[in-house]
Amino acid sequence: QDQLVESGGGLVQTGGSLRLSCAASGRTFSSYGMGWFRQAPGKEREFVAAISWSGINTNDADSVKGRFTISRDNAKNTVYLQMNSLKPEDTAVYYCAADRSGGYSHRRYRYDYWGQGTQVTVSS
Repeated sequence: QDQLVESGGGLVQTGGSLRLSCAASGRTFSSYGMGWFRQAPGKEREFVAAISWSGINTNDADSVKGRFTISRDNAKNTVYLQMNSLKPEDTAVYYCAADRSGGYSHRRYRYDYWGQGTQVTVSS
């Protein structure tokens, strides 16, 4: 069964750091573009960051530029989101997603597979 499983979420204070991981199983996602999205209570799911299948190209939301870094290890079939200088407004459920076209789009509809999400809570 093809699936994406996120981990690494938790509770952190303002200014702290977390690293999220997204492990793929079933099929090999090395040819897929990968993205991270987040959804806060009462809000729509929004784009955070994406990376092309090769890892050469990345795309970040303005709200996380300079603080979050997306990366991937195709040998491990895993994508990461390093989050530094966390703020209370970063609190959300974070989802990883896979795009079979291999791109690094910020558009939700481009993604074909989604994980179940991991909660990130930043306390003030």
